[in-house]
Amino acid sequence: MSNTYWQEELETLPRRQLEELQVKKLRDSIARALISPYYGKLYGELGITPDTIQCVEDIRKLPFTVKDDLRSSYPYGMLTCPKDDIVRMHCTSGTTGNPAAVLYTRHDLASWANLLARSMYAVGTRPSDIFQNMSGYGLFTGGLGFQNGAEALGCMTIPAAAGNSIRQIKLMRDFGTTCAHSVPSYLGRLHAVFVENGLDPRKDTQLKRLFIGAEPHSEETRLRIEELFGAKAYNSFGMTEMNGPGVAFECVCQKGMHLWEDCYLLEIIDPETLEPLPDGEVGEMVLTTLDREAMPILRYRTRDLTRIIPEPCPCGRTHRRIDRIKGRSDDMFIIKGCNVFPIQIERILMQVPEVGSDYLITLDSNAEGDTMLVQAELQPTMFTDDYKQLEALRKRIALKLKDEILVTPAIQLVPPGSLPRSDGKAKRVVDNRKN
Repeated sequence: MSNTYWQEELETLPRRQLEELQVKKLRDSIARALISPYYGKLYGELGITPDTIQCVEDIRKLPFTVKDDLRSSYPYGMLTCPKDDIVRMHCTSGTTGNPAAVLYTRHDLASWANLLARSMYAVGTRPSDIFQNMSGYGLFTGGLGFQNGAEALGCMTIPAAAGNSIRQIKLMRDFGTTCAHSVPSYLGRLHAVFVENGLDPRKDTQLKRLFIGAEPHSEETRLRIEELFGAKAYNSFGMTEMNGPGVAFECVCQKGMHLWEDCYLLEIIDPETLEPLPDGEVGEMVLTTLDREAMPILRYRTRDLTRIIPEPCPCGRTHRRIDRIKGRSDDMFIIKGCNVFPIQIERILMQVPEVGSDYLITLDSNAEGDTMLVQAELQPTMFTDDYKQLEALRKRIALKLKDEILVTPAIQLVPPGSLPRSDGKAKRVVDNRKN
Protein backbone atom coordinates (compact mmCIF):
# COMPACT_ATOMS: atom_id res chain seq x y z
CA MET A 1 0.00 0.00 0.00
CA SER A 2 1.49 3.34 -1.07
CA ASN A 3 2.08 5.97 1.59
CA THR A 4 0.99 8.65 -0.87
CA TYR A 5 -2.14 6.81 -2.07
CA TRP A 6 -1.21 7.35 -5.68
CA GLN A 7 -1.29 3.61 -6.30
CA GLU A 8 0.05 3.84 -9.80
CA GLU A 9 0.48 0.14 -10.52
CA LEU A 10 -3.16 -0.62 -9.66
CA GLU A 11 -4.71 2.59 -10.96
CA THR A 12 -3.07 2.40 -14.40
CA LEU A 13 -3.23 -1.36 -15.05
CA PRO A 14 -3.78 -2.17 -18.74
CA ARG A 15 -7.31 -3.40 -19.38
CA ARG A 16 -6.32 -7.01 -19.97
CA GLN A 17 -4.36 -7.23 -16.72
CA LEU A 18 -7.14 -5.49 -14.80
CA GLU A 19 -9.67 -8.04 -16.08
CA GLU A 20 -7.33 -10.90 -15.17
CA LEU A 21 -7.15 -9.51 -11.64
CA GLN A 22 -10.94 -9.21 -11.55
CA VAL A 23 -11.40 -12.83 -12.63
CA LYS A 24 -9.07 -14.04 -9.88
CA LYS A 25 -10.79 -11.91 -7.25
CA LEU A 26 -14.26 -12.90 -8.48
CA ARG A 27 -13.42 -16.59 -8.19
CA ASP A 28 -12.12 -15.98 -4.65
CA SER A 29 -15.31 -14.05 -3.81
CA ILE A 30 -17.51 -16.90 -5.03
CA ALA A 31 -15.52 -19.40 -2.96
CA ARG A 32 -16.04 -17.23 0.09
CA ALA A 33 -19.71 -16.52 -0.69
CA LEU A 34 -20.42 -20.25 -0.78
CA ILE A 35 -19.67 -20.34 2.96
CA SER A 36 -22.63 -18.07 3.71
CA PRO A 37 -26.08 -19.57 4.33
CA TYR A 38 -27.68 -17.43 1.60
CA TYR A 39 -25.25 -17.91 -1.28
CA GLY A 40 -24.31 -21.43 -0.15
CA LYS A 41 -27.89 -22.60 -0.63
CA LEU A 42 -28.59 -20.58 -3.79
CA TYR A 43 -25.33 -21.35 -5.60
CA GLY A 44 -25.42 -24.95 -4.45
CA GLU A 45 -28.82 -25.41 -6.10
CA LEU A 46 -27.58 -23.73 -9.30
CA GLY A 47 -24.28 -25.62 -9.38
CA ILE A 48 -22.22 -22.41 -9.28
CA THR A 49 -18.60 -22.77 -8.18
CA PRO A 50 -15.45 -20.66 -8.67
CA ASP A 51 -14.81 -22.69 -11.83
CA THR A 52 -17.98 -21.15 -13.31
CA ILE A 53 -15.88 -18.03 -13.94
CA GLN A 54 -13.26 -18.15 -16.70
CA CYS A 55 -13.56 -14.53 -17.93
CA VAL A 56 -15.29 -11.36 -16.72
CA GLU A 57 -18.24 -11.95 -19.05
CA ASP A 58 -19.00 -15.14 -17.11
CA ILE A 59 -20.35 -12.92 -14.32
CA ARG A 60 -23.62 -13.09 -16.29
CA LYS A 61 -23.94 -16.76 -15.30
CA LEU A 62 -24.61 -15.64 -11.73
CA PRO A 63 -28.10 -14.61 -10.55
CA PHE A 64 -28.73 -11.04 -9.47
CA THR A 65 -28.83 -10.04 -5.82
CA VAL A 66 -31.42 -7.44 -4.78
CA LYS A 67 -32.05 -5.48 -1.60
CA ASP A 68 -34.83 -7.84 -0.50
CA ASP A 69 -32.26 -10.66 -0.48
CA LEU A 70 -30.20 -8.69 2.03
CA ARG A 71 -33.26 -7.93 4.11
CA SER A 72 -34.41 -11.54 4.17
CA SER A 73 -30.87 -12.62 5.15
CA TYR A 74 -30.71 -10.13 8.04
CA PRO A 75 -28.76 -10.25 10.29
CA TYR A 76 -26.20 -13.00 9.56
CA GLY A 77 -27.49 -14.88 6.51
CA MET A 78 -24.72 -13.59 4.22
CA LEU A 79 -21.89 -13.84 6.73
CA THR A 80 -18.87 -15.84 5.52
CA CYS A 81 -16.63 -15.79 8.60
CA PRO A 82 -16.88 -16.36 12.37
CA LYS A 83 -18.74 -13.61 14.22
CA ASP A 84 -15.60 -13.07 16.30
CA ASP A 85 -13.93 -11.67 13.17
CA ILE A 86 -16.57 -8.94 12.73
CA VAL A 87 -15.51 -5.51 14.01
CA ARG A 88 -18.33 -3.29 12.67
CA MET A 89 -21.71 -3.21 11.01
CA HIS A 90 -23.58 -0.53 9.07
CA CYS A 91 -27.07 -0.68 7.66
CA THR A 92 -29.43 1.17 5.37
CA SER A 93 -32.10 3.50 6.68
CA GLY A 94 -35.13 1.33 5.93
CA THR A 95 -38.19 2.53 7.84
CA THR A 96 -40.20 -0.70 7.72
CA GLY A 97 -39.12 -4.30 8.14
CA ASN A 98 -35.49 -5.35 8.29
CA PRO A 99 -32.79 -2.99 7.01
CA ALA A 100 -30.02 -4.18 4.71
CA ALA A 101 -27.08 -4.73 7.06
CA VAL A 102 -23.43 -5.02 6.02
CA LEU A 103 -20.72 -6.59 8.20
CA TYR A 104 -17.00 -5.77 8.15
CA THR A 105 -13.77 -7.45 9.22
CA ARG A 106 -10.58 -5.48 9.88
CA HIS A 107 -9.51 -6.26 6.34
CA ASP A 108 -12.77 -4.87 4.97
CA LEU A 109 -12.41 -1.62 6.88
CA ALA A 110 -8.78 -1.23 5.80
CA SER A 111 -9.70 -1.88 2.15
CA TRP A 112 -12.53 0.67 2.35
CA ALA A 113 -10.31 3.30 4.00
CA ASN A 114 -7.72 2.74 1.30
CA LEU A 115 -10.27 3.45 -1.44
CA LEU A 116 -11.37 6.69 0.25
CA ALA A 117 -7.75 7.78 0.71
CA ARG A 118 -7.04 6.92 -2.93
CA SER A 119 -10.10 8.90 -4.01
CA MET A 120 -9.26 11.98 -1.96
CA TYR A 121 -5.68 11.90 -3.21
CA ALA A 122 -6.93 11.77 -6.82
CA VAL A 123 -8.47 15.25 -6.45
CA GLY A 124 -5.44 16.82 -4.82
CA THR A 125 -5.92 16.14 -1.10
CA ARG A 126 -2.64 15.61 0.76
CA PRO A 127 -1.61 14.82 4.37
CA SER A 128 -1.11 18.56 4.95
CA ASP A 129 -4.84 19.21 4.39
CA ILE A 130 -7.31 19.79 7.22
CA PHE A 131 -10.47 17.76 6.61
CA GLN A 132 -13.86 18.59 8.15
CA ASN A 133 -16.49 15.87 8.01
CA MET A 134 -19.98 17.42 8.00
CA SER A 135 -21.71 14.09 7.51
CA GLY A 136 -23.73 11.91 9.86
CA TYR A 137 -21.89 9.20 11.78
CA GLY A 138 -23.45 6.10 13.31
CA LEU A 139 -25.12 3.54 11.05
CA PHE A 140 -24.88 5.89 8.03
CA THR A 141 -21.64 5.03 6.20
CA GLY A 142 -20.75 8.55 5.07
CA GLY A 143 -19.32 9.75 8.37
CA LEU A 144 -17.01 6.92 9.41
CA GLY A 145 -16.16 6.06 5.79
CA PHE A 146 -14.67 9.46 5.02
CA GLN A 147 -13.24 9.75 8.53
CA ASN A 148 -11.21 6.56 8.14
CA GLY A 149 -10.12 7.49 4.62
CA ALA A 150 -8.92 10.94 5.62
CA GLU A 151 -7.02 9.52 8.61
CA ALA A 152 -5.42 6.85 6.40
CA LEU A 153 -4.29 9.61 4.05
CA GLY A 154 -2.79 11.45 7.01
CA CYS A 155 -5.01 14.53 7.15
CA MET A 156 -5.89 16.29 10.36
CA THR A 157 -9.59 15.44 10.70
CA ILE A 158 -12.44 17.36 12.32
CA PRO A 159 -15.34 14.92 12.96
CA ALA A 160 -17.95 17.70 13.13
CA ALA A 161 -20.87 15.44 12.10
CA ALA A 162 -24.03 16.82 10.51
CA GLY A 163 -25.87 20.02 11.35
CA ASN A 164 -25.15 22.83 13.84
CA SER A 165 -24.06 25.28 11.17
CA ILE A 166 -22.74 27.94 13.56
CA ARG A 167 -20.35 25.39 15.03
CA GLN A 168 -19.37 24.15 11.57
CA ILE A 169 -18.40 27.66 10.53
CA LYS A 170 -16.45 28.31 13.75
CA LEU A 171 -14.49 25.07 13.38
CA MET A 172 -13.88 25.78 9.72
CA ARG A 173 -12.47 29.23 10.42
CA ASP A 174 -10.60 28.48 13.66
CA PHE A 175 -8.74 25.41 12.40
CA GLY A 176 -8.30 26.45 8.76
CA THR A 177 -10.32 23.68 7.13
CA THR A 178 -9.16 23.13 3.55
CA CYS A 179 -11.49 20.31 2.49
CA ALA A 180 -14.87 19.07 3.69
CA HIS A 181 -17.45 16.37 3.07
CA SER A 182 -21.21 16.92 3.06
CA VAL A 183 -24.45 15.95 1.39
CA PRO A 184 -25.03 18.61 -1.29
CA SER A 185 -28.40 19.76 0.07
CA TYR A 186 -26.79 20.85 3.35
CA LEU A 187 -24.24 23.13 1.70
CA GLY A 188 -26.90 25.55 0.45
CA ARG A 189 -28.22 25.92 4.00
CA LEU A 190 -24.69 26.30 5.40
CA HIS A 191 -23.99 29.10 2.94
CA ALA A 192 -27.15 30.89 4.10
CA VAL A 193 -25.83 30.82 7.70
CA PHE A 194 -22.52 32.28 6.51
CA VAL A 195 -24.45 35.15 4.91
CA GLU A 196 -26.69 35.66 7.97
CA ASN A 197 -23.54 36.13 10.05
CA GLY A 198 -21.97 38.60 7.65
CA LEU A 199 -19.43 36.09 6.30
CA ASP A 200 -18.45 34.92 2.85
CA PRO A 201 -16.92 31.40 2.67
CA ARG A 202 -14.98 32.47 -0.44
CA LYS A 203 -13.09 35.07 1.59
CA ASP A 204 -13.47 34.00 5.20
CA THR A 205 -12.35 30.36 4.97
CA GLN A 206 -9.43 28.43 3.49
CA LEU A 207 -11.65 25.90 1.71
CA LYS A 208 -10.17 24.44 -1.48
CA ARG A 209 -12.30 21.40 -2.19
CA LEU A 210 -15.63 19.86 -1.19
CA PHE A 211 -16.62 16.20 -1.47
CA ILE A 212 -20.33 15.79 -2.18
CA GLY A 213 -22.40 12.64 -2.48
CA ALA A 214 -25.08 10.42 -0.87
CA GLU A 215 -27.82 12.28 -2.81
CA PRO A 216 -28.33 12.24 -6.57
CA HIS A 217 -27.63 15.78 -7.69
CA SER A 218 -27.35 17.63 -10.96
CA GLU A 219 -24.33 19.26 -12.55
CA GLU A 220 -26.11 22.57 -12.00
CA THR A 221 -26.15 21.90 -8.24
CA ARG A 222 -22.42 21.13 -8.23
CA LEU A 223 -21.64 24.34 -10.14
CA ARG A 224 -23.77 26.37 -7.76
CA ILE A 225 -21.94 24.91 -4.75
CA GLU A 226 -18.61 25.83 -6.34
CA GLU A 227 -19.82 29.38 -6.91
CA LEU A 228 -21.15 29.77 -3.36
CA PHE A 229 -18.00 28.48 -1.62
CA GLY A 230 -15.26 29.38 -4.09
CA ALA A 231 -13.99 25.79 -3.88
CA LYS A 232 -13.97 22.84 -6.24
CA ALA A 233 -16.78 20.38 -5.58
CA TYR A 234 -16.04 16.73 -6.43
CA ASN A 235 -18.72 14.14 -7.02
CA SER A 236 -18.49 10.77 -5.29
CA PHE A 237 -20.56 7.61 -5.41
CA GLY A 238 -21.08 4.97 -2.78
CA MET A 239 -23.76 2.88 -1.13
CA THR A 240 -23.96 0.92 2.10
CA GLU A 241 -24.27 -2.42 0.32
CA MET A 242 -20.91 -1.80 -1.40
CA ASN A 243 -19.17 -0.54 1.82
CA GLY A 244 -20.23 3.10 1.59
CA PRO A 245 -18.58 6.11 -0.09
CA GLY A 246 -15.48 5.49 -2.17
CA VAL A 247 -16.90 3.09 -4.76
CA ALA A 248 -16.33 5.72 -7.46
CA PHE A 249 -14.84 9.21 -7.35
CA GLU A 250 -13.95 12.03 -9.68
CA CYS A 251 -10.33 12.86 -10.41
CA VAL A 252 -9.02 16.39 -11.03
CA CYS A 253 -10.21 16.14 -14.65
CA GLN A 254 -13.85 15.95 -13.49
CA LYS A 255 -14.88 13.94 -16.53
CA GLY A 256 -16.84 11.26 -14.70
CA MET A 257 -16.15 9.12 -11.63
CA HIS A 258 -13.50 6.39 -11.71
CA LEU A 259 -15.02 3.20 -10.34
CA TRP A 260 -12.27 1.28 -8.50
CA GLU A 261 -12.30 -1.90 -10.54
CA ASP A 262 -9.75 -3.77 -8.43
CA CYS A 263 -12.47 -3.87 -5.74
CA TYR A 264 -15.71 -3.83 -7.77
CA LEU A 265 -16.90 -5.45 -10.96
CA LEU A 266 -19.18 -3.12 -12.94
CA GLU A 267 -22.09 -3.91 -15.26
CA ILE A 268 -24.71 -1.70 -16.89
CA ILE A 269 -27.97 -3.46 -17.76
CA ASP A 270 -31.34 -2.60 -19.22
CA PRO A 271 -33.57 -2.49 -16.10
CA GLU A 272 -36.47 -3.98 -18.05
CA THR A 273 -34.82 -6.76 -20.10
CA LEU A 274 -31.85 -7.25 -17.69
CA GLU A 275 -29.60 -7.55 -20.75
CA PRO A 276 -26.15 -5.87 -20.79
CA LEU A 277 -25.89 -2.47 -22.45
CA PRO A 278 -22.90 -1.19 -24.43
CA ASP A 279 -20.61 1.50 -23.05
CA GLY A 280 -22.16 4.93 -23.38
CA GLU A 281 -25.80 3.85 -22.94
CA VAL A 282 -27.67 4.72 -19.75
CA GLY A 283 -28.94 1.79 -17.73
CA GLU A 284 -29.00 0.30 -14.24
CA MET A 285 -25.66 -0.21 -12.54
CA VAL A 286 -24.94 -3.69 -11.19
CA LEU A 287 -21.97 -4.11 -8.84
CA THR A 288 -20.04 -7.06 -7.41
CA THR A 289 -17.63 -6.73 -4.47
CA LEU A 290 -14.18 -8.19 -5.12
CA ASP A 291 -12.30 -7.43 -1.92
CA ARG A 292 -14.63 -8.15 0.98
CA GLU A 293 -14.13 -10.91 3.53
CA ALA A 294 -17.16 -10.82 5.81
CA MET A 295 -19.93 -10.30 3.31
CA PRO A 296 -19.26 -10.44 -0.42
CA ILE A 297 -22.26 -9.33 -2.49
CA LEU A 298 -22.46 -10.59 -6.07
CA ARG A 299 -24.29 -8.93 -8.98
CA TYR A 300 -26.14 -6.43 -6.82
CA ARG A 301 -28.82 -4.43 -8.61
CA THR A 302 -28.19 -0.91 -7.31
CA ARG A 303 -31.24 0.66 -9.06
CA ASP A 304 -28.96 3.63 -9.84
CA LEU A 305 -29.04 4.81 -13.44
CA THR A 306 -25.81 5.84 -15.15
CA ARG A 307 -23.57 4.99 -18.09
CA ILE A 308 -19.97 3.96 -18.66
CA ILE A 309 -17.94 6.76 -20.23
CA PRO A 310 -16.06 4.97 -23.03
CA GLU A 311 -13.25 7.45 -23.71
CA PRO A 312 -9.95 7.16 -21.78
CA CYS A 313 -9.46 9.71 -18.99
CA PRO A 314 -6.72 12.34 -19.46
CA CYS A 315 -5.47 11.60 -15.92
CA GLY A 316 -4.07 8.23 -17.07
CA ARG A 317 -6.12 6.04 -14.75
CA THR A 318 -7.50 3.00 -16.57
CA HIS A 319 -10.36 2.18 -14.20
CA ARG A 320 -13.55 2.88 -16.09
CA ARG A 321 -15.59 5.95 -15.32
CA ILE A 322 -19.30 6.24 -14.71
CA ASP A 323 -21.32 9.37 -15.40
CA ARG A 324 -23.07 11.15 -12.55
CA ILE A 325 -26.11 9.23 -11.30
CA LYS A 326 -29.17 10.22 -13.34
CA GLY A 327 -31.53 9.00 -10.62
CA ARG A 328 -32.80 5.68 -9.36
CA SER A 329 -35.10 3.44 -11.31
CA ASP A 330 -37.32 3.29 -8.21
CA ASP A 331 -37.21 7.10 -7.71
CA MET A 332 -39.02 7.72 -10.97
CA PHE A 333 -42.66 8.68 -10.63
CA ILE A 334 -45.39 8.82 -13.25
CA ILE A 335 -47.55 11.91 -13.45
CA LYS A 336 -50.20 12.35 -16.16
CA GLY A 337 -48.59 9.58 -18.20
CA CYS A 338 -45.07 11.07 -18.10
CA ASN A 339 -42.03 9.48 -16.46
CA VAL A 340 -40.29 12.02 -14.23
CA PHE A 341 -37.07 11.87 -12.20
CA PRO A 342 -36.65 14.38 -9.35
CA ILE A 343 -33.18 15.27 -10.62
CA GLN A 344 -34.77 16.64 -13.83
CA ILE A 345 -36.69 19.15 -11.74
CA GLU A 346 -33.60 20.01 -9.70
CA ARG A 347 -31.58 20.65 -12.84
CA ILE A 348 -34.09 23.26 -14.03
CA LEU A 349 -34.47 24.94 -10.63
CA MET A 350 -30.71 25.29 -10.19
CA GLN A 351 -30.53 27.13 -13.53
CA VAL A 352 -32.74 29.91 -12.09
CA PRO A 353 -30.57 32.43 -10.18
CA GLU A 354 -33.46 33.62 -8.02
CA VAL A 355 -34.04 30.11 -6.60
CA GLY A 356 -32.19 28.89 -3.51
CA SER A 357 -30.89 25.38 -2.83
CA ASP A 358 -33.96 23.74 -1.33
CA TYR A 359 -37.10 22.48 -3.03
CA LEU A 360 -39.87 19.94 -2.40
CA ILE A 361 -42.05 18.00 -4.84
CA THR A 362 -45.49 16.97 -3.52
CA LEU A 363 -47.65 14.53 -5.47
CA ASP A 364 -51.34 14.32 -4.69
CA SER A 365 -54.60 13.33 -6.33
CA ASN A 366 -58.09 14.73 -6.59
CA ALA A 367 -61.27 14.06 -8.55
CA GLU A 368 -59.57 15.30 -11.73
CA GLY A 369 -56.49 13.10 -11.39
CA ASP A 370 -52.92 13.41 -10.12
CA THR A 371 -51.37 16.75 -9.22
CA MET A 372 -47.79 17.92 -8.71
CA LEU A 373 -46.70 20.89 -6.60
CA VAL A 374 -43.12 22.14 -6.73
CA GLN A 375 -42.17 24.39 -3.83
CA ALA A 376 -38.91 26.27 -4.29
CA GLU A 377 -37.18 28.49 -1.78
CA LEU A 378 -36.01 31.84 -3.10
CA GLN A 379 -32.61 33.38 -2.48
CA PRO A 380 -32.70 35.74 0.56
CA THR A 381 -32.04 38.75 -1.65
CA MET A 382 -34.72 37.74 -4.14
CA PHE A 383 -37.75 37.35 -1.87
CA THR A 384 -40.11 40.27 -2.36
CA ASP A 385 -43.70 41.37 -1.81
CA ASP A 386 -43.90 42.45 -5.46
CA TYR A 387 -46.67 40.13 -6.71
CA LYS A 388 -46.07 40.86 -10.38
CA GLN A 389 -42.38 40.06 -10.11
CA LEU A 390 -43.02 36.80 -8.26
CA GLU A 391 -45.78 35.80 -10.68
CA ALA A 392 -43.51 36.39 -13.68
CA LEU A 393 -40.81 34.24 -12.05
CA ARG A 394 -43.31 31.51 -11.20
CA LYS A 395 -44.55 31.37 -14.80
CA ARG A 396 -40.97 31.30 -16.13
CA ILE A 397 -40.10 28.30 -13.91
CA ALA A 398 -43.32 26.47 -14.83
CA LEU A 399 -42.57 26.91 -18.54
CA LYS A 400 -39.00 25.65 -18.15
CA LEU A 401 -40.23 22.60 -16.23
CA LYS A 402 -42.90 21.83 -18.82
CA ASP A 403 -40.23 21.86 -21.54
CA GLU A 404 -38.16 19.39 -19.50
CA ILE A 405 -40.75 16.96 -18.08
CA LEU A 406 -43.72 17.57 -20.46
CA VAL A 407 -46.00 18.32 -17.50
CA THR A 408 -46.88 21.73 -16.05
CA PRO A 409 -46.64 21.51 -12.25
CA ALA A 410 -48.05 24.03 -9.81
CA ILE A 411 -45.21 26.28 -8.62
CA GLN A 412 -45.05 27.84 -5.17
CA LEU A 413 -42.21 30.24 -4.38
CA VAL A 414 -41.54 30.27 -0.64
CA PRO A 415 -39.29 32.30 1.71
CA PRO A 416 -35.77 31.08 2.51
CA GLY A 417 -35.67 28.48 5.28
CA SER A 418 -39.37 27.62 5.14
CA LEU A 419 -39.12 24.05 3.80
CA PRO A 420 -38.48 21.07 6.13
CA ARG A 421 -34.83 20.51 7.05
CA SER A 422 -32.87 17.29 7.59
CA ASP A 423 -29.30 16.73 8.79
CA GLY A 424 -29.09 13.68 6.55
CA LYS A 425 -30.25 13.08 3.01
CA ALA A 426 -32.80 15.60 1.82
CA LYS A 427 -36.33 14.33 1.20
CA ARG A 428 -37.23 15.76 -2.18
CA VAL A 429 -40.50 13.97 -2.99
CA VAL A 430 -43.64 13.44 -0.91
CA ASP A 431 -46.15 11.18 -2.65
CA ASN A 432 -49.59 11.42 -1.06
CA ARG A 433 -51.39 9.62 -3.86
CA LYS A 434 -53.39 6.52 -3.05
CA ASN A 435 -51.97 3.36 -4.60
